[in-house]
Amino acid sequence: MLYNIALPRRYAIVPAQKLNFFWSFKIMAFIVAATGNQHKLAEYAQLLADQDIEVKSLNDYPNYPEPEENGSSFAENASIKAAAASKYCDVPAFADDSGLEVEALDGRPGIHSSRYAPSDPERIAKLLKELEGKENRRARFVCVIAIAANGEVLETFEGEVKGTILTSPRGENGFGYDPIFQPDGFDKSFAELTQEEKNRISHRAMAYAKALEFVDEELSILDGGF
Repeated sequence: MLYNIALPRRYAIVPAQKLNFFWSFKIMAFIVAATGNQHKLAEYAQLLADQDIEVKSLNDYPNYPEPEENGSSFAENASIKAAAASKYCDVPAFADDSGLEVEALDGRPGIHSSRYAPSDPERIAKLLKELEGKENRRARFVCVIAIAANGEVLETFEGEVKGTILTSPRGENGFGYDPIFQPDGFDKSFAELTQEEKNRISHRAMAYAKALEFVDEELSILDGGF
C-alpha cells in the first residue's frame, strides 16, 4: 500500500510517485527484487548485506504473472520488470537487466544474452564458436537497474565492466558467461574470482552502488525536511 501524506511546500514540485516510493520504503523496510533467479538473488544478498532493509523476491509471490521482456535495450527491459513487479506486489520494487556485449559481434549477444542458447554451456560454446578467427575479443558486461513504485519507473542506473573474452572457460564460480570473461586489470576470469572480489568490480555492483547512492540521498532529503 502507498501512503497519501501532507507535504511541506519544498516538496510541491516532487512527483507524488517518487515521494510515495521513499515513504513506503522507509515505513515498510522491504523492497521486492523482480526476479526468481537464485544466482542473482545471491548477489543481491551480498550487495545489500549492509543495508537495513529486507529484500523479497518473486519467489514470495508464486502467482506473479511474468511480463514480456520486449524492450530494445537493457534499460527498457529492466523498467518493464520493475514496473510490473511494483504494481502487482503493491510495494516498491527494483529489477535489473544485464548481458554481455562483444565488440567483434556488433554487440551480441546483448539483451539476448540469457536466450542466446538453451543453457550456460551452450551459450558459451556458441559465443566462442562465433569468435573463432577474430583478433578483437574485447567485450563488456552491462547491467541496468530500474526502481519503480505503483507501476511507474522512477530512475534507472547503469553499470559496466570491460574486459576480454577468453579462448576457453576457466573457473567454477559465478554463472552465465563468467567463465570466459576476464575483467581488465585481472588475470582471472569472473568465474575464478571469489564472490567478494567480483562484487567489488562487477557491472551489477557498479549499478547497485549508483542506485543505493540515489536512495540514500533521497531519504536524507526527506529526513531533513520533517
